[in-house]
Amino acid sequence: MSMADTLFAKLEARIRSGEMPPGSRFPTQKEIAEEEKVSRTVVREAVARLEAQGIAVARQGSGVFVTEDARYRAFQITRDEMGELADVIRLLEVRLAVEAEMAAFAASRRNLDDIAALRAALRDMAAVADDPVASAAADTRFHTAIARASQNDTFVRLIDFLGVRLVPPRSLYLRHQPAEAHRAYVDKVRLEHEAIVDAIVRMNPAAARDAARTHMQESLGRHSELSDKMRHPG
Repeated sequence: MSMADTLFAKLEARIRSGEMPPGSRFPTQKEIAEEEKVSRTVVREAVARLEAQGIAVARQGSGVFVTEDARYRAFQITRDEMGELADVIRLLEVRLAVEAEMAAFAASRRNLDDIAALRAALRDMAAVADDPVASAAADTRFHTAIARASQNDTFVRLIDFLGVRLVPPRSLYLRHQPAEAHRAYVDKVRLEHEAIVDAIVRMNPAAARDAARTHMQESLGRHSELSDKMRHPG
């Protein structure tokens, strides 16, 4: 992590915690540089990132201020954050709670168009099973279809926000594994997805909740096991 990354995270944490409330003025670049023992270039880069995310705003002749809705804008999950296994595991833990209930709502509210979208996503995943990137994109469409079937736009917006971060890259879990391991992984995930769709089609919320929870627990378990192996090789 660069010095600018570290300073950005520190300033963002102060805003998110309320230590720097909405409307408050940032210290000058010189003051921040001296306090954090970094160059002004580092300060400028960190503050520019805060501004780019709508967390801070520069006012000509007055300085830089925390925006009024900064605490609501501060939460981000970036593509870069999903490159490390620990970050993937943290997101999977959140999804475990969210997706089980999302699937249950989908089972109680789905319509014929939703069923068609879910089945189309399953077909897409099968068609591109040998392409990890295309498969991940199809997997994302599958979870988006569940969100839409819930008839709750907030679920849709959340899944849309996560986007490519939603599905852990297969290469992260199966790094250095032979083709047979990739095929076994694809088959297992397909069966997990089919169980979710079957419950939603049957309008069985309890079964849909259980199937979605099983799917997320399996994914979490796979990545947690890999994390343990990486920490304790041999």
